[in-house]
Amino acid sequence: MDHVARLLKESWTLVEEDRDRLSGHFYARLFLLDPALRPLFPVEMTGQGDRILDAIVTATQVVDDPESFDEYLRSLGRDHRKYHVDATHYETMGVALLDALRSTAGDGWNLEYDQAWRDAYGAISAKMLAGAAADDNPPFWHAEVLTHERHGQDTAVLTVRALQHPLRWRAGQYVSVEVPRHLPRVWRTYSVANAPNDDNVLEFHVRTPPGAGWVSGSLVRRTRPGDLLRVAAPMGSMVLDRDSERDVLCVAGGVGLAPIKALVEELAGWNRTRWVHIFYGARHTADLYGLAGLRELVEAHPWLSVTPACSAEPDFDGERGDVSDVITRYGPWTTHDCYVSGSARMVRSTLRALAEDEVPPPNIRYDTFGDL
Repeated sequence: MDHVARLLKESWTLVEEDRDRLSGHFYARLFLLDPALRPLFPVEMTGQGDRILDAIVTATQVVDDPESFDEYLRSLGRDHRKYHVDATHYETMGVALLDALRSTAGDGWNLEYDQAWRDAYGAISAKMLAGAAADDNPPFWHAEVLTHERHGQDTAVLTVRALQHPLRWRAGQYVSVEVPRHLPRVWRTYSVANAPNDDNVLEFHVRTPPGAGWVSGSLVRRTRPGDLLRVAAPMGSMVLDRDSERDVLCVAGGVGLAPIKALVEELAGWNRTRWVHIFYGARHTADLYGLAGLRELVEAHPWLSVTPACSAEPDFDGERGDVSDVITRYGPWTTHDCYVSGSARMVRSTLRALAEDEVPPPNIRYDTFGDL
């Protein structure tokens, strides 16, 4: 698989600067081959329509990592049941993908690249289908909004109850959410902000920048208690290692607090020996919407500490600067399990800081809200 991985990454350089053209050709070819697929996608394809193509491309980048490759694809297959895709659809997508790659790459494409993508896509689709077939859960859950709290103009914390069937997730995982009343067939991923519970209740932290739309805008500005959402199968590997005896570092930026909060809630149920340090950063004090809740957890659990930081308020009564810089003042973190969640920029800078601190990569798990 190392040879295939090299060819995939080498050939990807021919098309990565022309993603719009690749995407346009892929979906045009896909819908021409099977017009019945079009109703499965949003009416407005811009941005939201690229999720299946993005998932396929992401999968090709991990084919040389057998462990993550297998579990990632199986979970992806479980998640993609929400699109109602089957084996025939995967075959059609494979034809459309190869056609789009050849057309976008132009003269630089060759038979070796073609075969590498065929082999990789065959392995990808087989594992995704296996993951879907092994899951007895429904493709998605209907979920009723129970509470909805606004924090400023662009952030909301809401809780929902999954109906009919138990929804089982692990602290630190994320799910895809659809708001069918406002944006049918448009899905976006959100981390679950609480540990699993018997009540089938999930908490989400959602932020939408001013002027933004799509799912986050609907969840923040238009959703009310009593509304129905759809929630797909849990995904993600940013979960706790119960066998580890290492202390824990958690770094959260903005609504990246959500999975960190879930991890701490799970630890609260059994941890007695591991120190847990949370660094929670934002630009402004108002953006630290979850700080009061974290401080309540600190009062209840002596093994937990929280350090807030603001990067755009010189008079902030606490640590000042980017949270990725703040953690370097408190290190080293080489003997910790590290969890990082936030914007793509924040995650990148934090991973860089941890690498400079020589934290072993297997001890770092991260989530990101944006293209890392």
